[in-house]
Amino acid sequence: MAAKKVLLLCGDYMEDYEVMVPFQALQAYGISVDAVCPGKKAGDVCRTAVHQGIGHQTYSESRGHNFTLNASFDEISADGYDGLVIPGGRAPEYLAMDDKVLDLVRKFSDAKKPIASVCHGQLILAAAGVVQNRTCTAYPAVKPVLIAAGAKWDEADTMAKCAVDGNLVTAATYESHPEFISLFVKALGGSVAGSDKKILFLCGCINGMKPNRLSQTNLIHIADPYLSQAITTLLKIFA
Repeated sequence: MAAKKVLLLCGDYMEDYEVMVPFQALQAYGISVDAVCPGKKAGDVCRTAVHQGIGHQTYSESRGHNFTLNASFDEISADGYDGLVIPGGRAPEYLAMDDKVLDLVRKFSDAKKPIASVCHGQLILAAAGVVQNRTCTAYPAVKPVLIAAGAKWDEADTMAKCAVDGNLVTAATYESHPEFISLFVKALGGSVAGSDKKILFLCGCINGMKPNRLSQTNLIHIADPYLSQAITTLLKIFA
């Protein structure tokens, strides 16, 4: 695949996994990723939120970590990118009211560049008016908004559900990441191989603490500067 560059649309309290995993995984595939947030510049941070289902009527929300932006929103243009990624979480609630964000999304859509949006990120797609007659999935609570915006709702039978309609890739939650990221890489003109390979993922916890999503997130954060490089090396070994 020729060199590609994508834009990652960030905001405060976006979902932790839904920003960090695509940010690192896409770089592991050799794709350049610029992470931006309206009103912020390169070097600023966005706080993240950790969402998880733990048996209540809706998901719980905990504080994630600080995600450092590597580009400035006011300096970017859709013309400089091959695709767009929109994480979910709380951020889409206010980003969907930002005219500059909506105009940016429309430019990607009008140019038919790949757009990958997960969970509550589809609130932004709906507000931008780019889902009319398009098949979409999302976190179930987003269904009424997408239908009101004219989308063709694809019911999520599991939280790993993905849907593809032309240049638009949508996913229900971070549980969709393996397929979601694979579909986006393919939409960019890349290929994903190695389904015949199998690896062991050795997990653990600290000082006898009960394993949970937040402690795992913190552990990943410690290794952030090296994780994309490690994944790239692993992909080459299995190539």
